[in-house]
Amino acid sequence: MHLLVVNARHMKNVPGKKTDMCDAEWIATLLRAGLLKESFIPERTFRELRQLTRYRKNIISDVTSQKNRIDKFLHSAGFRLSALISDIFGASGRNIMRHLCEHGMVDKAALDKCLKTQTRRKIDDILVSVNGTLSVHQRNCLRMMLSYLEQIEAHKQVIEAAIAQEVQNHSEVLALLCSIPGIDVISGTAIIAEISSNMDHFPSAEHLCSWAGLCPGNNESAGKRKSSHITKGNRYLKSMLCEVAWVIAGKRKTYLSNWYWRIKQQKGAKRATIALARKLLVVIYTMLKNNTPYNEDIYEQRRLQCERKRANRLIHELSKLGYQVSPVSA
Repeated sequence: MHLLVVNARHMKNVPGKKTDMCDAEWIATLLRAGLLKESFIPERTFRELRQLTRYRKNIISDVTSQKNRIDKFLHSAGFRLSALISDIFGASGRNIMRHLCEHGMVDKAALDKCLKTQTRRKIDDILVSVNGTLSVHQRNCLRMMLSYLEQIEAHKQVIEAAIAQEVQNHSEVLALLCSIPGIDVISGTAIIAEISSNMDHFPSAEHLCSWAGLCPGNNESAGKRKSSHITKGNRYLKSMLCEVAWVIAGKRKTYLSNWYWRIKQQKGAKRATIALARKLLVVIYTMLKNNTPYNEDIYEQRRLQCERKRANRLIHELSKLGYQVSPVSA
């Protein structure tokens, strides 16, 4: 017996009397007519890797929530470290918080021992921001919060070690993805866990983008386009690709970053990020389908060809108006 897992949206019945028997008959009718498509289910190894990567994402969310909780607690006690230290959970910020747990206050001599590197230049301003005293109850609360944060961070390291052990079975695919500028081991592992390495499940790159929810919506009536918001899809893959897109946007002199800035000038940063995430997914699909690494020169040549075609098209329009302009050659 071959079981199928299908999308519930693909088998909605006509409104009316609804019973389990009617639903079963309707699903059987659609299946016999070939109107139900099997959902994408990766292999067991990729499903196990997916559990770890998604669990890591949840743990990172817990770490962020705990850091915000500690920052709010310090603000309520009158210690505004985040106003002068960019990362209060770096070496200098953690030293200050540990000293507060032990003594409840910080003087200039103790603060000089806690601060590291560039933060020493702002020692006088930081001393003003930590001018206060913690009671015994507040010291105990801060100590418990820091202890819980360290436990979560240690647990995250255990998960990352398990992911590194699991991803060794897919080292070749990971090497292909890491050839794209902006994708590292962590993001590449998360992408592999979501889409696997076999692209035969998706007939084309457009199908993969639609499954990931990176295609524009199609809501049109009476010749008026009402909405073009992206569709729903795999939120884990979508968020990871958007993070990679932000990293690529900060780079310079690469094909993908130049493409992002051109789109941003036309449609804004948010739409350009989504567009770059979709383009990344198309590139990844092509790489995994053909088992070839990322080649910057190929995409740059394609861009130059498109620009030449666009310029020649403009020259042709100008020639119709009587202007004498020579065409652009290779």
